[in-house]
Amino acid sequence: MADSFFQRVYSIVAMIPYGRVVSYGDIARAIGYPRRARFVGFAMRACPDGLPWHRVVMADGSIAGGDFAPVREMLLKQEGVPFLPDGRVDIKKCRASIPYGA
Repeated sequence: MADSFFQRVYSIVAMIPYGRVVSYGDIARAIGYPRRARFVGFAMRACPDGLPWHRVVMADGSIAGGDFAPVREMLLKQEGVPFLPDGRVDIKKCRASIPYGA
């Protein structure tokens, strides 16, 4: 199951447009596992090169990623993603629409 789950996560990540973001929970719901946002996070730790991994944020717009958080923030800002004064992504303004049931 892990391989197919991860592949489904990556297929959604590949669809996130430039300048837009989705949450881990958005991805989990889109692939039919609405309570598995944490598992999406596990998949993202092994995200293949070439995917816009930086466009996946927490539901409140926080940027996860430990040591990579500053890199993610920089990449999102370069794409024109809006941020709130407290440093979180303004996810209400830039959430991507993703197909559910993907």
